[in-house]
Amino acid sequence: MDRYLERGASWTALAYGPGFALLGFLAELLTGTTHTVAWVIVGLGLAAITAPWVYARRRFLTVRVTGDALWQGRERLPLTDIAEVTDVGAPTGARVLGGGWTTPNKYEALPIRLTDGTVVLAWAKDVEALRTALRQARTA
Repeated sequence: MDRYLERGASWTALAYGPGFALLGFLAELLTGTTHTVAWVIVGLGLAAITAPWVYARRRFLTVRVTGDALWQGRERLPLTDIAEVTDVGAPTGARVLGGGWTTPNKYEALPIRLTDGTVVLAWAKDVEALRTALRQARTA
């Protein structure tokens, strides 16, 4: 059961390319000349190049709190390793969860003190919701 879930991307992004191609086709219908096959190829091509982007974002940028762990991308941090999530300062050079060098763009950092005393940086678009989910999951 997920206590918190933040997907890196939605599969609905695959519809943007074909939607753009449909708009282009409809615009051509108004002018009288249509290139149906070309617009189908454009729509499928845009969907094909969007699919790996969506897959990668869902794999590496998904944030999830389950009953026993915090997942940051593919990295799993057991909740039993978390000592504190509030009033933790972020020291320079703190390790970023998820395997990146820095917090991903458009995500905020959440410093977490581990039971061994080290501080790591979790990240989410809604840091307060993540902090609340971690507090609730640790006390449950």
